[in-house]
Amino acid sequence: MYIPSHFTADDATVGELLRHPGAADLITATPDGLVATMLPFLFDSAVGEHGALLGHVARTNDQWKRPVLGEALVIVRGPDAYVSPSWYATKAEHGRVVPTWNYVTAHVYGELIVH
Repeated sequence: MYIPSHFTADDATVGELLRHPGAADLITATPDGLVATMLPFLFDSAVGEHGALLGHVARTNDQWKRPVLGEALVIVRGPDAYVSPSWYATKAEHGRVVPTWNYVTAHVYGELIVH
């Protein structure tokens, strides 16, 4: 994901996003291809150097049984919103504006441990 340098978040900002429980997407690479599941997660900052995301997978969801190739990816989303070009002050000046979408997201990579 491309992130302009002025939008790069520091560890404290990412930690704030992770501390709010919610759903996130767990993506793993397996011998059969990519597998993705939306799961509930909690962040435990006391685990390891950077903390850990703790999630729950339904017993009938076989993602937890499949061998994982490399790291797992969890995509955590925060608030998002459409930004209309009519809101830009520069629209009246030169009219060269386009719509965009503002969002907050964190891509968390790490080892998947199943208990």
